[in-house]
Amino acid sequence: MEIQRNGFKRESYILSVDVGTTSIRCHVFDKEAQIRGSCITKVNLLYPEPGLVELDPEELWRGFVKVVNGAVQDSGLQMRQMETLGISTQRGTFTTWDRKTGVPFHNFISWQDLRAVELVRSWNNSCTMKAIHGVMMVLHFLSKNKRFQAASLIVFSTQHVTFRLAWALRHWKQLSQAVAEGNCCFGTIDTWLLYKLTKGLVHATDYSNASATGMFDSYQLCWSEFLCCLVSLPLSILPKVLNTGHRFGSTDPSIFGVSIPIMSVMADQQAAMFGECCFDIGDVKITMGTGTFMNINTGSEPHTSVAGLYPVVGWKIGPEVVYLAEGNAADTGTAIKWAQELELFSDVRETDAMANSVANSDGVCFVPSFSGLQAPLNDPKACASFMGLKPSTTKSHLVRAILESVAFRNKQLYETMLRETHIPIRKIRSLYKYNDTEQERNEACTAGVYFEQEGEVGEQRKACQFKRSSLSRCSGLSDTTFGYAEGRPCVLLKMNRIIGLKPRGDPYVNCTAKRDNPIQMQYFPSEGRFDKMYFPYYGNKLHERYVQPVVAVKLLLNKEDYNTELTIECRIEGSDLRNNDDRDKFLGRVTFRITVKE
Repeated sequence: MEIQRNGFKRESYILSVDVGTTSIRCHVFDKEAQIRGSCITKVNLLYPEPGLVELDPEELWRGFVKVVNGAVQDSGLQMRQMETLGISTQRGTFTTWDRKTGVPFHNFISWQDLRAVELVRSWNNSCTMKAIHGVMMVLHFLSKNKRFQAASLIVFSTQHVTFRLAWALRHWKQLSQAVAEGNCCFGTIDTWLLYKLTKGLVHATDYSNASATGMFDSYQLCWSEFLCCLVSLPLSILPKVLNTGHRFGSTDPSIFGVSIPIMSVMADQQAAMFGECCFDIGDVKITMGTGTFMNINTGSEPHTSVAGLYPVVGWKIGPEVVYLAEGNAADTGTAIKWAQELELFSDVRETDAMANSVANSDGVCFVPSFSGLQAPLNDPKACASFMGLKPSTTKSHLVRAILESVAFRNKQLYETMLRETHIPIRKIRSLYKYNDTEQERNEACTAGVYFEQEGEVGEQRKACQFKRSSLSRCSGLSDTTFGYAEGRPCVLLKMNRIIGLKPRGDPYVNCTAKRDNPIQMQYFPSEGRFDKMYFPYYGNKLHERYVQPVVAVKLLLNKEDYNTELTIECRIEGSDLRNNDDRDKFLGRVTFRITVKE
């Protein structure tokens, strides 16, 4: 895209900033959605007392400005070439500030903060809540209105803003006085950044961020007057709620030297859902960072849950609203970082080898609940703990137990989602970016030659590098959609690990379509060959860094191939490799189905 502005005709770029729990990062994208420059800085979490988690608003603001400037500098471009700015932020972390001066009354109170845990518990167990549940249950029975059903099942959580804000209003007189004088603004991180970027001209948020506060009525798409009145939260301090793709104003020229339009604001988990193309009902995405968040697309209707799955707005673009049901485990990354600080390992990359060095956890279980347990247990006072410790327990057992706890919580959330939503899950997206730096630690082996290694008993064997560029058009380097956007998808295939295998000749992949007319296909590396340098394999204990050989097949489909389910069978060919055992249909072969819609 070329833009004429201030007398210059030039190519334009997009600034994208993500403010997470542990870092702020900015990317500069070109019109092909390729990253031209990046910058990242750390978010410093403050722990003034046990259970309290805060962030310094001014430090966060400086970090935001720093990464934007750094990314543009890294790209080698000029700020005037940045055509627009989009922002995604962690949710549920909020502050309040003086409407006249813009000075915060207190630090950001993080979504992980537990200062309101007793307030939440007392409300959830109160006669008032029991009465509300009863009345709403009757109203739902009479009207069949799902909004009343949701109200009859509501359970408050410390992750929602509601009671942390109520706590702040009760404990900080300066804040409550400013509210009484009409001189207070409330905002989550996105709102604070908009206010700062526009020099106080914009006090707003979007639907995805608002819906995650616990104070928003996702059925009516507005702040909940009933809930705010119930908990004594003033509506006057809340920001205006706008579409996710709304033009939120422009940055003040004094900040970056030019005025940059702010064209989108979105909550991080919903942004991940959107970015992973989970656009259909039943699409699920899992992201694992500081916490694990599992979301399912429920379409144009919010979902009501008994077990604590929370209905949120995914995004609102124009008149279209997409809803998600969400479950989360708050302490995934927190548990890993905690284990590292205890010196169970020095580098997180060691955890895979440590966990696989033992057959099991030896009966040790870990409960990852530094911030309580969320859905479906919903116990804010649950404590993190190891159970089953014994004299034979080693560091490897502890690390394995921690990693298993992540898997168990994901399974728990998944089963809850199946049970609660009754929506068939179409696909699950949980993406991990290929790490080129990690591969540089492996050996640059000689192609076409077995990588045989002698060694002492128990000595680790080296592994060959896998060059992503060897997959050429299917590498994802030039086309991040791996051909799916153009209707000519790439499918990646790899061999199972077989100890000691040294295939004779040059094993290669051969794929065919199960129909009369053949489909043109292209293989990467050349001819779909598995290079000999990846053989032999010495086993999991001796070959911890082993990389399985990978081959890509690109389906060169034409329009006549669209809108029809295609069945493709791929076999590995080699003089001593079996691929036609009728008793084992998966030995040396794989079959998949694919449909490309026009």
